Amino acid sequence: MTNAFDSYLSSTGGLLAEEINFSMQFFKPINLKKGDFFIREDESCRYIGFIESGAVKAYAIDKEGKENITCFKFENEFVTSFPEFMTQEKSRRSIKAIEESVIYRISYPDYQHLLGEVAALNEVVKLVMEQEYNQKERYMLNYNNKSAVDKYRHVLSNEPMLVQRITTQDLASYLGITQRSLTRAKGQIHRPGIL
Repeated sequence: MTNAFDSYLSSTGGLLAEEINFSMQFFKPINLKKGDFFIREDESCRYIGFIESGAVKAYAIDKEGKENITCFKFENEFVTSFPEFMTQEKSRRSIKAIEESVIYRISYPDYQHLLGEVAALNEVVKLVMEQEYNQKERYMLNYNNKSAVDKYRHVLSNEPMLVQRITTQDLASYLGITQRSLTRAKGQIHRPGIL
């Protein structure tokens, strides 16, 4: 299986090598092409995945049919629609590959079985949930009620991977601004002598 996933589980410090080996057999690899769905809005949220390579975006469609992107996930991150996965309800958002991706996924029944067999995994789940909460909290603090220039400046200094790896259209949606506003903000920031 995957060295990245093995390394991630080892880095948490709470699992023995045999617990890691046992756990990894429940995660099955899937290959997603750019544009493929990992989870679809209004379908049962049956999987949680670990991104070995690639990237995904999570979004909901508004009444006008526009994508509202809420987050991006990259290598070495877990991905699912967490509230709906835990309650086994229909997802309120879609998760789609924005690059060719390899994701190791586990089904909800296997996830439940695994937590029963490897108690130390509960600490890993707690860590993942805390990271998810912190990401959402940072998003709210840094991107709500700020100007396009301030939002873009924050991305440049704190999340440069977003500028490097995602499209202008997706970045604008994530920041809650129009592509035009984002282009203007880039122009203001990248003018010589400004930053």
